[in-house]
Amino acid sequence: MNLKTMRKLHRLTQEEVAEKIGVSRQAVAKWENGETVPDIQNCLALAELYDVVLDDLVKNSDKHVKIGIRPKGKHMFGMVKVGDRGQIVIPKKARDIFDIRPGDRLVVLGDEAQGIAILKSEGLLQFAEEILQSQNDEEEDEC
Repeated sequence: MNLKTMRKLHRLTQEEVAEKIGVSRQAVAKWENGETVPDIQNCLALAELYDVVLDDLVKNSDKHVKIGIRPKGKHMFGMVKVGDRGQIVIPKKARDIFDIRPGDRLVVLGDEAQGIAILKSEGLLQFAEEILQSQNDEEEDEC
């Protein structure tokens, strides 16, 4: 069921999926109908094609998960409540995945059309340093 859902989500035909991963259209149809199961190499190719984590492609079941298969590297941590002074609690799973520890400094960015983003200050500082280095390299090349 996941394979059919992901194919339709990506607006691909069975023929297009088959061509992209190097199998027959009939093989894709049999996988989607549950007649056969793709081997591990084809599972990896399908996960890459659909840009999802293999584990989610294989294990996800609509009966247990309401939001479906998530794109690789994307997370939904649930909802948080904003306190009276604007404070929020970052869920433990998010802190673990992004290695956020007590005392870390975070940068809060905002775009009125897109929303709010939070990132570790080290990441922003590193990005800024890379921009400055790139500009310095360009200026040296011009001389």
